[in-house]
Amino acid sequence: MTGIRLTAPAPGWAIDADVVVVGSGVAGLTAALRCAAAGLDTVVVTKARLDDGSTRWAQGGIAAALGEGDTPEQHLDDTLVAGAGLCDEEAVRTLVTEGPDAVRRLIDTGAHFDTTDGGDIALTREGGHHRRRIAHAGGDATGAEISRALVGAVREAALHTIENALVLDLLTDAEGRTAGVSLHVMGEGQHDGVGAVRAPSVVLATGGMGQVFSATTNPSVSTGDGVALALRAGAEVSDLEFVQFHPTVLFLGADSEGQQPLVSEAVRGEGAHLVDGDGVRFMLGQHELAELAPRDIVAKGITRRMHEQGTEHMYLDARHFGARMWEQRFPTILAACRTHGIDPVTEPIPVAPAAHYASGGVRTDLRGRTTVPGLYACGEVACTGVHGANRLASNSLLEGLVFAERIAADIAEVRPSRTEPAAVPGTGDPAPLLAPETRTAIQRAMTRGAGVLRSADSLATAEAELEALHREAAADADGARVSKAVVPGVEAWEVTNLLLVSRVLVAAARAREETRGCHWREDRPDRDDAHGRRHLVVRIGPDRTPVVHRTETAAFPPVRPSD
Repeated sequence: MTGIRLTAPAPGWAIDADVVVVGSGVAGLTAALRCAAAGLDTVVVTKARLDDGSTRWAQGGIAAALGEGDTPEQHLDDTLVAGAGLCDEEAVRTLVTEGPDAVRRLIDTGAHFDTTDGGDIALTREGGHHRRRIAHAGGDATGAEISRALVGAVREAALHTIENALVLDLLTDAEGRTAGVSLHVMGEGQHDGVGAVRAPSVVLATGGMGQVFSATTNPSVSTGDGVALALRAGAEVSDLEFVQFHPTVLFLGADSEGQQPLVSEAVRGEGAHLVDGDGVRFMLGQHELAELAPRDIVAKGITRRMHEQGTEHMYLDARHFGARMWEQRFPTILAACRTHGIDPVTEPIPVAPAAHYASGGVRTDLRGRTTVPGLYACGEVACTGVHGANRLASNSLLEGLVFAERIAADIAEVRPSRTEPAAVPGTGDPAPLLAPETRTAIQRAMTRGAGVLRSADSLATAEAELEALHREAAADADGARVSKAVVPGVEAWEVTNLLLVSRVLVAAARAREETRGCHWREDRPDRDDAHGRRHLVVRIGPDRTPVVHRTETAAFPPVRPSD
């Protein structure tokens, strides 16, 4: 345990449970439903409304070997190739073998996927897949349909949910075991202000951290809260340097910030072409799958062409689809494009890479256990070893589904006893809070220094800028500038989380002196398998600085010494 906590008032209320699940995407709600079905008193905490997580924004679909002639082994092979030598093969095998039945259970829960005229699940292709194995719903609204089904199931089961609540810190007992979480509820309701949910099992399913960058496909709630909480609690994170930049995000201008509209990989899966301003298909010859190469390769291809031609974007050309296909297969994307004055039926779509998915996160084993007893993680906040250095398209929803079920099974088997938190949240060593307006400075430092293209110089500059912000906040907290002391609140807590996650990401990116997967070092353009096929495991030291450890092999060490 680090003893570090966010500066916050002491909890004014508390409730007790067997399990608290933080997050309401596919991972969180699946875990909660399975725990409740096992007879565990389960509470769901979510930062916005139940259906406002990242799952809702997933367009393409969920990958599983459901089609005729497809096998889990072929899905495994595609995943290992995309992961660039850093996937945990046992984790991937678990994903692809348990995935098909997990999808069928999701259908039993009420999710409706698009079907063929014969009644079978309609499957498409995306980048890195050699077969059509992506199940989708509503054309390009898969995440929204999955969220609808799971939220409906949670409400039907009458689970205790706390919405509009930002989780703050992990509570632990005298033995260092998990004892619940502190949280702040925004607005009026059954609970208000800072409180606590006391539970011996905590499941982090808080999603991603895309808001550390200026432009991202992630919703505004994706501020890395789960990773930051885990780091403060003493947990290990891994592979955080591998941030996947989605190749085809609708380009709205060089100065656009915040959440950007995604143009799903499924558009390329159905035959759209990437072209430059002259109409040349520049991905031909760069990879056997051309536009359907793994995302890191396509993002690099687009970025290289942009640099060669001195432009800020490329184009995705799907005019040959025709109006009917656009309206039936991709209605969400069509509407988004038209909202911004672009009609894909008659003109190419301007696209550029933007921060999309964190392949790394809180380190777990195959049961979702972290290095802190009683703390679990699943979905994008977790690093299970499935993604390696680059996520294969549409594996994320499946990973959330499969590992959430495994977590629920483990908690139901162990059924730990409830214990009392050892200390009141808000005591101990408070982390200095940042002013809300610091958010833009963090995002711009990360975008310039740790974006698609990285180098020793760019990362050193980003690190220096982030450390300056950290020192300034610490000076304010120490009373050197009392007039600038930051008042605890949601925006200050979010920005403080963003800074912590950014510092750890940059520390890992500086330590990985090679190009691998979606980590692209301009000054180290080659993959170094002799030294680079290792994981970088990071934790926060007593002095609040990131401590980076390189594993001895490509395998993860156990999360518990006794494992």
